[in-house]
Amino acid sequence: LLMAAIAYWILQQAIIAGHGADSRLARALGSDWKGKLSPVVYLLAIGLSYVHGAISHTLYVLVALIWFIPDRRIERVFQE
Repeated sequence: LLMAAIAYWILQQAIIAGHGADSRLARALGSDWKGKLSPVVYLLAIGLSYVHGAISHTLYVLVALIWFIPDRRIERVFQE
């Protein structure tokens, strides 16, 4: 999951670079707290898996729940 989060960030940066830093997509993504938080939580979960597996599983579920909630930023910017 950590590698998928890193790949998502790389893909996002490549798309923004192709459209320009001042594009509507770049403005819609803004700070992208989900994209930045996910790899950090995954790294934390990997480290805490040596302490207790349930903590690690809980963090993985937390990230899944964060991404399950729809993000309407892109939709909102492109409808304007």
